[in-house]
Amino acid sequence: MKRILVTGGAGFIGSHLCDFLIKEGNDVICLDNFFTGSKDNIRHLLDNKYFELCRHDIIDPFKAEVDEIYNLACPASPIHYQLNPIKTVKTSVMGAINMLGLAKRLKVKILQASTSEVYGDPSCHPQNESYYGNVNCIGPRACYDEGKRIAETLFASYHYQNGVKAKIVRIFNTYGPKMSLNDGRVVSNFIVSALTNKDLTIYGDGSQTRSFQYVDDLILAMQKMMKTDDSFFGPVNVGNPAEYTVKMLAEKIISLTGSKSKIIYKPLPQDDPLRRKPDISLAKKLLDWSPQVSLEEGLKKTINYFEQLLKS
Repeated sequence: MKRILVTGGAGFIGSHLCDFLIKEGNDVICLDNFFTGSKDNIRHLLDNKYFELCRHDIIDPFKAEVDEIYNLACPASPIHYQLNPIKTVKTSVMGAINMLGLAKRLKVKILQASTSEVYGDPSCHPQNESYYGNVNCIGPRACYDEGKRIAETLFASYHYQNGVKAKIVRIFNTYGPKMSLNDGRVVSNFIVSALTNKDLTIYGDGSQTRSFQYVDDLILAMQKMMKTDDSFFGPVNVGNPAEYTVKMLAEKIISLTGSKSKIIYKPLPQDDPLRRKPDISLAKKLLDWSPQVSLEEGLKKTINYFEQLLKS
């Protein structure tokens, strides 16, 4: 049994990770300030003797004796991270410093949940780990994009300078149960609108592409990354290379829900990426990992979750 710290553990991805780690027989400390996380995501674990919930903001130092650290704490959808840009930057940068300091003291592995947003609006397609990105450092998305890029710099520096067993995964668009109703991301927005027969809003003409990864695939990749040799820190792209236009996604969700919704169009926000697709060659080679859940299968599970959520 390991004692594992998960920051952002009450969030969408963090709560799935906590579930997985508990099922694997570990002792889990879930850290969350509940800015975007929800107690409902981990309520079923509160009576589990191997689960501990701590309300804490990783902007402030935290001390505990643990064997591994997963750093997932940060709002991840534009509607949330743009609400308080300074707070978002602080979470990525100061949070990384605090968690890396803890990992250094304890001499334990630490994994950073980075993002495909470090590539910005890419001029390289598909995106591989050697691509430096195309990011507007003063744009409306910069608080998240640049915050995560600096966090990666910190992880690399702590690894090279202090020998910290750092790991970096760059997560591409992920969806699944436990996303919140007001998440603001395209999959949850479309599903909720379709289930309530409201218009699905597409920003731009809908030709921009995304690659959608089901959350179970991501959790497995994170586990495999954590088990890699201490000398390897990444980064590694983790996503589904199947590429869909946003319009195709909207039409598929309307079809799967049997909705009467229509599609409407609004102007594209500034710096919104036009193409997004991961090159996962490195993950296949070093992690022996590739996504197993198809978009249709994952959407059906996610739609079912939101149907139950809306009923309740």
